[in-house]
Amino acid sequence: MIQRKQTLFLFLAVCALALCFVFPIASFEGKAPLGVQVSGQFRMIPKDVPETMSQILNGEPVEIGQRGYVKTWPLVVLTIASALIALVSIFLFKNRVRQMRVVAVAFLLGVVDLFLIFIWAVDSFVDQATQAMACTDVHITYGVATWAIIAAVVLMFLAQRFIKKDEEKVRAADRLR
Repeated sequence: MIQRKQTLFLFLAVCALALCFVFPIASFEGKAPLGVQVSGQFRMIPKDVPETMSQILNGEPVEIGQRGYVKTWPLVVLTIASALIALVSIFLFKNRVRQMRVVAVAFLLGVVDLFLIFIWAVDSFVDQATQAMACTDVHITYGVATWAIIAAVVLMFLAQRFIKKDEEKVRAADRLR
């Protein structure tokens, strides 16, 4: 049946992963030389930035990522793969064992995505920002996309748990027959 709790969890996980392409993963604020305040965003798909120095001098936010600072393609691939696998698993409701395995793969990809965001992407993002713009006193704020990926991982975990409960109910009913 497609109207189960786990279907709702998987659909919400797909929606949360789609939010990652709209909102920033992290933002930073720091001070450049001469006391100029520099701010920037790290996005899954960076926007094209015309000139970084003119933005700094005008006080506009700086997009780090497009100009070779941070390569985000692994994050994009993992997020899209996780979302597609979660979406496909919604329609595998007739075979619960296969659905559990497919959701487990999507969950694992989401965890790897989170690991890459926290360990690799944001650290290299801050390193590149401090080196390229000589920023000091850099403060990072995690954005909506980071929290959306965390929510998607939790929702996929819950979906897998409910799929397992359904399978246990069916097996218990089969034993009673």
